Amino acid sequence: MSVLGSQSVRASLRSVAAPLRTGRVSRLVGLRVEVEGLEAAVSDAVEIRRRDGTILPAEVVAVQGRSLACMPLGELRGVRYGDVVESLGHPLPVRVGHGLLGRVLDGLGNPIDDGAFLDDLEEVSVDADPPHPLKREMVDRQLALGVRAIDTTVPCGRGQRLGIFAGSGVGKSSLLSMIARGTTAQVCVLALIGERGREVSEFIQRDLGPEGLARSVVVVATSDQPALVRIRASFTATRIAEWFRDQGMDVVLMMDSLTRFAMAQREVGLSAGEPPATRGYPPSVFSLLPRLLERAGAAERGSITGLYTVLVEGDDMNEPIADAARSILDGHLVLSRRLATSGHFPSIEVLDSISRVESVITTREQRERVRELRRLLAAYRDTRDLIEIGAYSRGANALVDRAMDLREATDDFLRQDIAETCPLDESWARLEHLLAPPSANRGATVSPSIPGAPVIAWPGTGAVA
Repeated sequence: MSVLGSQSVRASLRSVAAPLRTGRVSRLVGLRVEVEGLEAAVSDAVEIRRRDGTILPAEVVAVQGRSLACMPLGELRGVRYGDVVESLGHPLPVRVGHGLLGRVLDGLGNPIDDGAFLDDLEEVSVDADPPHPLKREMVDRQLALGVRAIDTTVPCGRGQRLGIFAGSGVGKSSLLSMIARGTTAQVCVLALIGERGREVSEFIQRDLGPEGLARSVVVVATSDQPALVRIRASFTATRIAEWFRDQGMDVVLMMDSLTRFAMAQREVGLSAGEPPATRGYPPSVFSLLPRLLERAGAAERGSITGLYTVLVEGDDMNEPIADAARSILDGHLVLSRRLATSGHFPSIEVLDSISRVESVITTREQRERVRELRRLLAAYRDTRDLIEIGAYSRGANALVDRAMDLREATDDFLRQDIAETCPLDESWARLEHLLAPPSANRGATVSPSIPGAPVIAWPGTGAVA
């Protein structure tokens, strides 16, 4: 027998002969299960064996003296004082591989669709280090998302992390589905955290569609799932995106929503005994946010472009989670309830949105056009009340006059049907045409290149912008 073979046999014998260390449930308080007589580290997985023979997985979230504070990954129904608890000695792994494309997974990474089980995929730890700050690739080129209002006014760079800030019911999920279908990234990973169960199937079948699902991995943890499952779903989706990035691919990671992730950690932190701080959020929430968000971005090879929705409470853009996320992310989109209720989709409030890498990923000419568009939008906004009551006289301000003349065309440019995707070059060409002097547009016509996506055709030249 070889040396390697004998070592393997000895290791197997030691593992068989090793005593099984178990503990017992000593207390149940709210969502927390306290276990005594068991040695385990924070984040280790444990199994609670109910009297009826079923097993409840849980995770160690705190160590308090001789007892462990555990949070369940399922229903606590049937758990009693004295139930046997066994430690697995490591965190639960997650499966990764190309076989995940087109699949729908739960928060632990197990398939919940009708596809085959994921036995042949690689198992990795859900925890990973973010890219080294000195070895990250620069965010130096634009990544097309297929949405005109974003690609021009708030351009997104390859490896950027962008927040989508909005209240409930203003079109966050619909916007993500547009991006999943229209982006030029090779892989999309979608994490639906705390979503209503009714909306998951609708989002996948109606909004995402077969075309979007084919190159996507969807991780779902609905609002009825335990808090720890919702937290783990966020890290599972991030770990899957990291695996595709390590293969040299460009990945778009979309998470809806970061706020529900923070709310889940609030439940876990308070149950583990942390003191409440700002609006009831314990300190661990604000330390966990950067740990999650910093894992996205460009690495030495491949990239993760992160799009995180932030559900602001009461449309307050300065509430704690929104404020903390905005300070970590590389830009933010603000969705307006005023625009949403008026039928303007996507309801992006351009003047309140910003990309921190715009100056690096766009040309000088492109930035000048965007600044001009913003000046027109700001001029109209500032005099809107006067215009609507008829108190503004044309000729008083040339910028306002031009904003009024282009108002309808500007709205048409910023609006986009949910089923429409717009190539990046076409978006910039349409913006140039919108802002061109009237004499330059004389004779120009608009002709569709794809259904619902008009482009500019210049007569006499045969050129299409």
